[in-house]
Amino acid sequence: MHVDDLQIKNFIIDAGLISKSEVEDAEKEAKTKKKPLSDVLISKGKFSDDDIRRVQAYILGIPFINLKGQVLNRDILNLVPEPIARKHNIVAFSKKDDSLEVAMLDTDDLQALNSIKKKVGLKILPRLTDSESMRSVLIQYQKNLKDEFGDLIKGDADEIKTISEKLPTADNASEGDLKKLAEELPVVRIVDTLLKHAIIQNASDIHIEPLEDQILVRYRIDGILHDAMILPKHIGYSLVARIKVLSSLKLDEKRLPQDGRFKIDMNGEKVSFRVSTLPVYYGEKTVMRLLRESISGFTLESLGFHGQGLELLHKTLQHTTGMILTTGPTGSGKSTTLYTMLDILNTPDINISTIEDPIEYQMKRVNQTQVKSDIGLTFASGLRTLVRQDPDVIMVGEIRDTETASLAINASLTGHLVLSTLHTNSAAGAVPRLIDMKIEPFLIISTIDAIIAQRLVRKLADKKEKYYLSKAEVESISKTVNLDRVLQALQDEKIIGKKDDWENIPFYRPEKDAGEEAFKSRIGIYEVLNVSTAIKDLIIKGSTTEDIELQAKKEGMLTMLEDGIFKAAQGLTTIEEVLRVVSE
Repeated sequence: MHVDDLQIKNFIIDAGLISKSEVEDAEKEAKTKKKPLSDVLISKGKFSDDDIRRVQAYILGIPFINLKGQVLNRDILNLVPEPIARKHNIVAFSKKDDSLEVAMLDTDDLQALNSIKKKVGLKILPRLTDSESMRSVLIQYQKNLKDEFGDLIKGDADEIKTISEKLPTADNASEGDLKKLAEELPVVRIVDTLLKHAIIQNASDIHIEPLEDQILVRYRIDGILHDAMILPKHIGYSLVARIKVLSSLKLDEKRLPQDGRFKIDMNGEKVSFRVSTLPVYYGEKTVMRLLRESISGFTLESLGFHGQGLELLHKTLQHTTGMILTTGPTGSGKSTTLYTMLDILNTPDINISTIEDPIEYQMKRVNQTQVKSDIGLTFASGLRTLVRQDPDVIMVGEIRDTETASLAINASLTGHLVLSTLHTNSAAGAVPRLIDMKIEPFLIISTIDAIIAQRLVRKLADKKEKYYLSKAEVESISKTVNLDRVLQALQDEKIIGKKDDWENIPFYRPEKDAGEEAFKSRIGIYEVLNVSTAIKDLIIKGSTTEDIELQAKKEGMLTMLEDGIFKAAQGLTTIEEVLRVVSE
């Protein structure tokens, strides 16, 4: 059920939806950028995603249906499991005799259709729908977290309380008693529900915080913490015990922090949970980081790289020696960027070895080593061994000290491509940071090819409205951002026309009633510094961070702030979101 570019082009021209010249210009850009014609038309604001789906439905002769506001039969809806429905944007809405009608957003997702066909044993009739319809149906799958937890707690809370009262006091209970409590069915059900909802909502972290008279559960979604549920105080005791059992932690140790890990398989999706417990005044605070096992499918383009920065990275990844550094605070997506580059490099003729703390994603054909400082396996000691393992590419999870920095530099000098991370606020700031680590300037310029600085901004969801900047708004933004540079970049990459100006470029913001649906997922904003000949000269001279950044900008580097405005002009995020993230 594939619709090719020629079919879309001919239909749009025949229907007179936009002019022939506009379609042909978009077609040329699509061929140049090696993108589907539909993606280019959407990026130019000529069509929305749903407009393209209607075109595809007409070409394919598939009915286009509107399910918004319809309450579906729960038995029919559940024929497609919720995780599959959410992952593939496909739902069952009608069953007749031996056939099942399913609504979907992507006609090319034949794998999902075949999977559903095998599961239900019925003839599958695909229908196209819009994103609003899909969103309204997905909401029907289950009650929200509060309601579901509410039902659980009504039935299980008293039982948990009764069980825990049979044990000695919380502080004096033996490990055996605690393990028995953690394996009780009510406790298992509550923890399973908590984990399941976190996965469905695409949370990155779960916070379980004991307060004076209650337990607060919070999810971090798209970088923002949200209250998920308030639980009775006595449940927290059992909750932590269950999580400790899953993570193989000491149940009777409540005075010291502990770190652990466990993995679950939810309908074919493997998710690892990195667990950290910390003694606090009212008990133990528990934080779980969710890590999807697979990193495959990411590209530098999908992460948000584009233009000159993207070209530089692709060129640098072809080198057999040297170093690429990613910088930024915790939670800025550095690991994902590194793994994506490793995925590009991961071919049968390349040997890749990593030393990490922790291993966040498991990659096939990559030799991944976990740091274990308590037994002497540090970044430095691990890296010493890695260079004797005949690697072509080495990834060092983080350069934290002088010894690791020195070894990483030496590894890149002796015939290896090295990828690593560093905690600095900007790309140019990585240079003085390395010098502070006693790395000689001549070694820096001999090894480092590119430095990336990054942050993550929330992406606008479908419920967004268009607006244009006023002259006053343009002047205000110009005080912090060089808008001329951003405008030039937009023109160079053919996002806008050569004659377009800020007053006729559309921006987007959430609709007033969007609420929690205003944003969905995140995208990176980046600055990619090319360690050019001119910048090498500045490093040798001991120039400041500002001087290095100024030279990089002269050579075409967009700063993170400028890249953020660039992406806001594409309709991917808002100006306010960019300013919020960069100012943090």
